[in-house]
Amino acid sequence: MTDYALTLSDVRGHGVAGISLALLPGEIAGLVGPAGAGKSTVLRIAAGCLRPENGEVRVWGARVEAPAARQLIGYAGDNAVFPPAATVREVLSYYARLHCAANGGRAPHRLVREALELSGLTGEAGTRVEALSRADVHRLGLAQAVLGGRRVLLLDEVLSGGGLDAIARRDLRGRIAGLAASGVAVLITSRDPAALERLAARVLVLRDGRIVRAGPLATLLGERVLEVILDCPPAEPPPGFRVTAAGLEAPLTGRTVEAALALCRAHRLPVRASRVRVKSLEEVVLEAHDAR
Repeated sequence: MTDYALTLSDVRGHGVAGISLALLPGEIAGLVGPAGAGKSTVLRIAAGCLRPENGEVRVWGARVEAPAARQLIGYAGDNAVFPPAATVREVLSYYARLHCAANGGRAPHRLVREALELSGLTGEAGTRVEALSRADVHRLGLAQAVLGGRRVLLLDEVLSGGGLDAIARRDLRGRIAGLAASGVAVLITSRDPAALERLAARVLVLRDGRIVRAGPLATLLGERVLEVILDCPPAEPPPGFRVTAAGLEAPLTGRTVEAALALCRAHRLPVRASRVRVKSLEEVVLEAHDAR
């Protein structure tokens, strides 16, 4: 039997309906969808912060309510708030003392040092929270989540928000990928699907509290789309096409480019140019949202 790091089984309540997923050790799975789709709620349920009305959550086989399971979960919430006058080291020391009081083992200062190194905040350990850049606030959220050697990370929008430039996102992606390479399972949400395209191996698309599409990222992004540029769009598109600002487009699933263009010619459409592109994760999310 496969030893899953995290399982949600038919979880219902708090606006989500019938969510089931299983996360392997070392796997990074992304939850994407528009605002209000239920992404943050799923993470809070998985973290044990919310109790579902039905279904159950297990961490390495133990129910999430069990102390042993809670010690394995690290959770970084969206827009985490830390005391502005405290330094990074003081914030992490507070959480380290709580961790050690519950579990014993290593000294708090060792846990803090490891969390600083994993998050890339060693150089900012003495900086007050109020003086941190937006990117470093995200790193602090990650540091708090990994502190104590957590084996399941639940990360809510750590790659989103203003103030995160491309370099900061790349750095955070690399650190999360490094944690996964060490066997940590990661479930991460993003309102910006593009933020997960270079990180998640599997994506689950949420809409109205339900998973409406899921699969390996490579499969979802491997779908090809034919774009046809016309001098003027038709009143009605050919079967399988949809009208766009530049003309038409159609997925190439189950047919060739030549067959699709032949259909345009059969409808006497003035094709000026055409190209084939790979579908983006944003398009996958929008299609799932629009398919009501």
